[in-house]
Amino acid sequence: MIRAKIVGAGGYGGVGITELLLRHPEAEIGCLVSLSDTGRKMSDVFPHLRGFCDEVIVAPDDPSAQEEFDVVFFSTPDGVGMANAGVELERGAKVIDYSGDFRFGTSEQYAEYANFIGLDPLHKSPALLTETVYGLPELHEIGETQMLAGNPGCFAVSCILGLAPAVDAGIIDPKSIICDCKTGVSGAGKKPNAAFHYPNRYDNMNAYKLAGHQHVVEVEQELGALAGSDVQITFTAQVVPVCRGIMSSLYATLGGQTADEVVEIYREFNKNNPFVRVQDASVPASIADVRGTNFCNLTVDVDVRNNRLRVISHIDNLMKGQAGNALQNMNLMFGLDAATGLSVPGQYP
Repeated sequence: MIRAKIVGAGGYGGVGITELLLRHPEAEIGCLVSLSDTGRKMSDVFPHLRGFCDEVIVAPDDPSAQEEFDVVFFSTPDGVGMANAGVELERGAKVIDYSGDFRFGTSEQYAEYANFIGLDPLHKSPALLTETVYGLPELHEIGETQMLAGNPGCFAVSCILGLAPAVDAGIIDPKSIICDCKTGVSGAGKKPNAAFHYPNRYDNMNAYKLAGHQHVVEVEQELGALAGSDVQITFTAQVVPVCRGIMSSLYATLGGQTADEVVEIYREFNKNNPFVRVQDASVPASIADVRGTNFCNLTVDVDVRNNRLRVISHIDNLMKGQAGNALQNMNLMFGLDAATGLSVPGQYP
């Protein structure tokens, strides 16, 4: 069995990977670590886990947290993974980090990201950047020799998967891309914040971080690699009064292709990607279709009047946008089928 340690177990990302590991046939939870809720049972923090995960959450310096594990998930803010991943790797663990610490392969790329969001541009473990991979299996080869992966940002997953086939095929103008993205409130995390207090969120929506969102850097990096040239997008993030889910409406100027031609390009690109489902505009779609799953549903259409590609990308921000994608990475890093423990339908209604 794959023995896992979860750092940051008390947050949404931590409970998400806990839920997934509990039903995984080849993995088990070995240790739950958090700076908050230390000394409490996981099931006391999250009562729905009572009888399923009653393990006590420990502090990072607890002796049980110093043991050797097969995989360590860092469901933590920027800066934590880069300060601690090296120790876990030396112990022989594979590491999957949820933050931006290991999404970039060079110090210069990380500095661009850090400067974009006002963080210290100096990476604490620059030598590890040569060993990491951008953890989006639909675009990057991830196998058993991979020891370190930087899990993508949730908005980035929805935008990259929605645009990659078109960029790769060269059928759109890479300078014309617009990403109009709406997310549920859970994207802000578990920590209380006045802006996400119920009276401020109910029956309300707003755009935020118009000066620049951190996920723009990784979207442009990944699409630029496919295009073979610089890509600059117009990105708008909005929060809407739902709990979970992201809907990204993606637009770009086309080279004259028809809707049928574009749909075929998307299906061919994703023929080996089990979690990307492509459909045309005749099929109804909503975030409810992917709730609780690791799927990304892409509705592919063409605005003929304006010669514009229109892709609607739906993901669950806490699954394909976070814990589900992390488990997909773990599966591949241990030589398992990508869908192990993840091939489940959503919940309805």
